[in-house]
Formats: sequence, structure tokens, C-alpha cells
Amino acid sequence: MPFAADVAEFARAVVDPQAALPAAVLGSQRAFSVYRNNVAAGLIGVLEARYPVVRRLVGDAFFRGMAGAYVAARKPRSAVLIHYGGDFPAFVADFPPARDLPYLPDVAALENAWVEAYHAAEADPLPVAALNELDPDALDDMQFVIHPAARALRAKSPAASLWAAHQTAGDPAPPANWAPEEALVTRPQAEVQVRVLPPGGLAMFAALREGATLGQAAAPLLAAGDDPGAHVVGLVAAGAFCGCF
Repeated sequence: MPFAADVAEFARAVVDPQAALPAAVLGSQRAFSVYRNNVAAGLIGVLEARYPVVRRLVGDAFFRGMAGAYVAARKPRSAVLIHYGGDFPAFVADFPPARDLPYLPDVAALENAWVEAYHAAEADPLPVAALNELDPDALDDMQFVIHPAARALRAKSPAASLWAAHQTAGDPAPPANWAPEEALVTRPQAEVQVRVLPPGGLAMFAALREGATLGQAAAPLLAAGDDPGAHVVGLVAAGAFCGCF
């Protein structure tokens, strides 16, 4: 169909500055160039809104250059722009000018998890009080239902502490301990929360997310002399689960 072909040609040219101008805009090259630049600027704006801490960490000029390179390489696959930029952390990890900033992909991954948690499906979190009603003899075989908004990340840097330090105006304080962190992102009510997990917390959450029973998920902690009960209470209090059976 000629009309469909014209639309496809126009769409390609809008997102690819190297593409030939579509026949329909010949004679209006300047107006089309302005439109194409506005599309690119709009997509960069989407990334600025999705990754505000990454932007603060590197500054506006660096971020816009990096975002511009991403926009040139990755086109939207959906008209719903809240999905655009989900693979930006992987792009940042391979972006040569950011090679000396190894914490940047970690912070980007955390911010992306924040956005995913914010837009996740609604579900009532499992209340801590529900733990008091569980049959102690059935705990080993207990399984937990992960809350739709819950995300867990393992970072090679103190990404969660960096993120937290940039949640207020002014000069953020550097992390007290520059070390890898495991973080949990949840939305127990209407507000997304980010917290650093204690050692072993992410492994337990990951096991429960994969369908392990509480006994199976707790075994490595018990073998290490840790208290799995404290981890369970912490995960429930954070809103990581929406049910158990």
C-alpha cells in the first residue's frame, strides 16, 4: 500500500538522521529537520525524567550526550513512553566515555527498578501481623507470593546509598562505606521505597521468588549461622510479599 509505505519511510527518517528525506517532505527540509530534532529532544527528556540521579552524577552536558547516543541507537518500540529506556543501564555499561564511572550502570539499574516498581500492578502487601498467625510446624513448607512491585538488585558499588544521597537538594554526602550493596525496591503503599538489604537478604528473596519453600530459602542462612527469621520479617515489613501459602 503506497500510503503505508510513505508512513514507514517518514517514521524511519524521523528517528534516523542518516536516512534519506521522505519524498513527502521534499521542499520542506528545514521544517522536517526541526521536527526530527524535537523528537530526539523529547526522547532525551524521557530519559532525563527516568534517570535523574544518573543525570546529577554526571552533569547535564554529559548526560544529554550519553542519552543522545542512546536515542540514536535505540528507537521506541511502543507508543507508551514509560517503557522507553528500560535497557539504558546496559547501554551505560557499554558507553565508552562512562568507562571510568563503574557505579553509573548500578545507579541506572536502581532507577529503572524504581520506575518499574512505581508502574507495577496494585496489590495489598502482606502485613507483618500475619506472621503471628502462621503455624510454626508448617513454616518450612511455606511459600511466599512476591509483590508485583518488588525488585532486588545486586550492585558492585554502593548504588542504593548513592541514590539515597541524591534525593534531596544540595551537595550529597558520599557513601560512608564504598562497597557493593544489595538493594530491595518495593512499593508497599503508594510510595516506592529503596533499602539496602543485609548480607543474605537478596539470596533469600531470590530463592523465594523462584518458588523455594521457606525452609529451602533459609537453609543457606542457617548454615552460615545467620537468623533467617530476621530476614523474613524485614522483607515482609518492606512490602516484598503480597501473600503466603
